[in-house]
Amino acid sequence: MSKPRVAFFDFSSCEGCQLQIVNLEEAVIDVIKLVDIVAFREAMKEHSDDYDIAIVEGSITRPMDVERIKKIRENAKILIALGACAHLGGVQRLGNQWTPEENKAEVYSRHPGGPESTGDDNPFFEKPRHLALDEVVKVDYVIPGCPIDKGEFAKVLIALLTGKKPPIPDYPVCVECKKKENICMFEIGKFCMGPLARAGCGAACPSAGNECEACRGYVSDPHNNAHMEVLKKYGLTPQEIMQRNTMFTYRYIEEAKGGV
Repeated sequence: MSKPRVAFFDFSSCEGCQLQIVNLEEAVIDVIKLVDIVAFREAMKEHSDDYDIAIVEGSITRPMDVERIKKIRENAKILIALGACAHLGGVQRLGNQWTPEENKAEVYSRHPGGPESTGDDNPFFEKPRHLALDEVVKVDYVIPGCPIDKGEFAKVLIALLTGKKPPIPDYPVCVECKKKENICMFEIGKFCMGPLARAGCGAACPSAGNECEACRGYVSDPHNNAHMEVLKKYGLTPQEIMQRNTMFTYRYIEEAKGGV
């Protein structure tokens, strides 16, 4: 019996999530036992368009990206969104607040060789608007995070291949912080998205003294399951938290406004 054929693809992203997979090192052997990797630009030269599972990193930005992801979806029996860019639209989604012209002027006006010298016909400036994969095509599974957790990736892929439900937590990061006996960020005067953020990262940022910015997105129903006692203690509401830090979660702001 032939093994499932897996192909990796990338769109607008830093490709750090794919690097995490390369960083599996010895553990990648367990993955290779279950699948044939037929396309993975970051790790191999060979490429095939004959695959069963497409694992895609990055947000969709340009019209040409839309066409490409649709073609990938047509070829794949299963499509997995890999990381925050594919899942939520990434940090770059913050640029949706302004027009392409405003973004272009802000970024390039201070640098020689910008659009003033290359011309507005540069295809890079084809009305960019950053979208998550599932806003363009059907996504079967999501592996969240920025970057993803390499151990979680292996567990999810093995679960899928063995007919089990992928083990993606649906409870807040606060649960993991309490298990680690971390001091709450609010207690030391910092702001944290932990009460709403999806766990599964091992509370990596708070454990290092940094605020959680919800790179794994929100739990399924944050208004009802956001550890209301924590929020009330510090005089906050879920809505206030959702409006405060938006580095990875601007998608939720757009959705609350009914789109942009």
